[in-house]
Amino acid sequence: MESFWDLYVVPWALNIAFALAIFFVGRWIAKRLVNLCGRLMRRAKLDEMLINFVSSIISVLLLLFIIVAALGQLGVDTTSLIALVGAAGLAVGLALQDSLKNFAAGVLLIIFRPFREGDFVEVAGIAGICEHISIFNTVMRTGDNREVIVPNGSIYSGVITNYSARDTRRVDMVFGISYDDDLRKAKEILMDIVKSDERVLADPAPVVVVAALADSSVNFNVRPWVKTADYWAVLWDVTEQVKLRFDEAGITIPYPQVQVHTNQPESTD
Repeated sequence: MESFWDLYVVPWALNIAFALAIFFVGRWIAKRLVNLCGRLMRRAKLDEMLINFVSSIISVLLLLFIIVAALGQLGVDTTSLIALVGAAGLAVGLALQDSLKNFAAGVLLIIFRPFREGDFVEVAGIAGICEHISIFNTVMRTGDNREVIVPNGSIYSGVITNYSARDTRRVDMVFGISYDDDLRKAKEILMDIVKSDERVLADPAPVVVVAALADSSVNFNVRPWVKTADYWAVLWDVTEQVKLRFDEAGITIPYPQVQVHTNQPESTD
């Protein structure tokens, strides 16, 4: 007849020893796997914050798997435990739905890089310089030095305009002159203004064309190409030069106006 030692103590001691071995060996293997994933992500040149966050998630999931395996070795029914963890994860996911949306968008922004820190962009109705992209939101600095924090979900679900993505930009300007003014002379002045500006690129060549015969004016489209950093300076300087040169040449920039003709019936005695 087997003794109490053989029936209970030895099997339990073996189960506890195997469970501890599963736990400690599993933690050692999990740590190596997390480090390997971190190295692979760094080799892919991903953002350090994203690497740390993903590594933490992998570490928690592996640790949970190891604990379940160790408890199973001890004879604990892990089915209900797994169901409980799944239900808790579902509840947390529903409660943090917006945060998870921002997190997913942040991961996509960091991976695909539609814009980078330092770029001038327009996202979610906000135009400014991107100062920092984090997992859940992006910090923007507007032209008047306001700091705006935009949720990543709002950014990735909308249109992203990156004004710094290209080295050059076209400056689109419209200037109107009176119908009584000299059309050719005005065109020569506009072309001389853009060509005499050293910041205007020769290739592509600047364009000055008559674009529309509007209600109150003849409108010119003036479209020089410049380096992206010179965009605003050229826009403002050319606009000022056009007004000064038009005044010197006697060319008027008309106000919107409407001519009204009335017909009065002849009076009868």
